[in-house]
Amino acid sequence: MTRAPGTPLITVDELREHLDAVHVLDARWQLGRSDGQEQYLAGHIPGAVFIDVEGDLSRHGEPHEGRHPLPADAALAAAAQRWGIDEGDTVVVYDDHRMLAASRTWWALRRAGLTDVRVLDGGWPAWLAAGGATETGDVVVAPGDVRLEHPADHGTIDTRSVASWPDAGVLIDVRVAERYRGETEPIDPIAGHVPGAKNLPIGNLLTGDGRFLPASDIADAFDAVGATGAVPIASYCGSGITAAQFALAGAIIGRDVTVYPGSWSAWSNTPGAPVATGDA
Repeated sequence: MTRAPGTPLITVDELREHLDAVHVLDARWQLGRSDGQEQYLAGHIPGAVFIDVEGDLSRHGEPHEGRHPLPADAALAAAAQRWGIDEGDTVVVYDDHRMLAASRTWWALRRAGLTDVRVLDGGWPAWLAAGGATETGDVVVAPGDVRLEHPADHGTIDTRSVASWPDAGVLIDVRVAERYRGETEPIDPIAGHVPGAKNLPIGNLLTGDGRFLPASDIADAFDAVGATGAVPIASYCGSGITAAQFALAGAIIGRDVTVYPGSWSAWSNTPGAPVATGDA
């Protein structure tokens, strides 16, 4: 690869040039849908291995843990080996829905110790629009030898820590403004946001066709809510998936973002947790 390890995005042209030298993962998944694998079998990037975002990158938990708690370290390590990842591989992840599931995969693998994981900017739609080659059917790979060794809390905070985070850092709620203000809540039991959190909807960092804005525009959006990098930054969303995409946006501009995996789905199911509404 011509880009430095750790560079978070890869373009379609770069992937086409280096397709034989990278390990590609297809992370197609959308909330409320279960046909990601069917779509993969019908057509995918050559050599791509399908991964189960719901089953491999989250686990069933209690309500206070949120809708998508992280899997156990051993379970994620076993999944990465099952996907055929070897030590030293460059891993490229894509999906077909605004890079949400791909971002969760990128974040989970990076925090577990993999140093060279990229997300395909624009995902499957961008690949098709550029005339990228496709293949059908399943890709069967030999188990990989990668080892994931970071502890489960690496790069994350829990509900207790989130409550005090705004005292010394900036906490970003990346949901749409209506959910942040508490005007609507389509999924979770309580509407509103964590007291002290600022709102920066993730859609403000993406183009209409689901790619990231230029780094300078992302930096300006971060700066506008106080996430300048001078203080610690943390993010949350509804269930922890989109918060990982915000962490990816931070990586694009060189700013570390800690993720609250339980997000609002955990906070709103925690007895006694305070709730703020409106713009403050």
